[in-house]
Amino acid sequence: MQTEIILSSGGKIPVLGMGTAAYPIPEPELVETAIFEAMKLGYRHFDTASLYQSEQPLGQAISRAIRSGIIKDRDELFITTKLAIADAYPGGVVPALRKSLSELGIEYVDLYLIHAPMRVRGEKRFVFTKEDVMPFDSKGTWEGMEQCYELGLAKSIGVSNFPIDKLKLLLSHAKIPPSVNQVEMHPLWQQRELIDFVKKTVFTSVLILHSVALEVFGEIVKYCI
Repeated sequence: MQTEIILSSGGKIPVLGMGTAAYPIPEPELVETAIFEAMKLGYRHFDTASLYQSEQPLGQAISRAIRSGIIKDRDELFITTKLAIADAYPGGVVPALRKSLSELGIEYVDLYLIHAPMRVRGEKRFVFTKEDVMPFDSKGTWEGMEQCYELGLAKSIGVSNFPIDKLKLLLSHAKIPPSVNQVEMHPLWQQRELIDFVKKTVFTSVLILHSVALEVFGEIVKYCI
């Protein structure tokens, strides 16, 4: 059984990971304990986000796992976090990641994703109204993501919840193509058109450098055209 996949950036992402999103947001101690117990069971891939308010509990679980000898150091883990849509604008990306790294207590993330192709005004929250929605600058925001990669703050960069039209727009201006598009997928929402687009349309080169991984909330399907 394949246990990891090589991304276009060269990073290796475990095919099995633990998500930390929950609503209503649970107590931090509960999140930390759940993550720590998962590490004891062998999980090494953890998905968090500024929106989830689980970055600090994840960081505490990492420190606890190192002290307990479950892992030797942070490099044994694959950590994903996401840019909140409230911070999705030029000039907001790098500071947002630096804040996330501070919450996590680590120097870099393995994967940094734009949480969704949109921007809202105000504080980070799960619920917002259409009046909160602001124009999303795809090019400027992605340039901020590329800067995160160039600064070494993120080993790989990608997107989340991007439909086909938003992927096309991003690919039209990206200097560094996204390594991952993380989307929801299950029997009631199979997203076959998106799969076909990633598989047949996104990249025409056979080089791994120009491939994209489609991450499906715990399962990753990699298409190399």
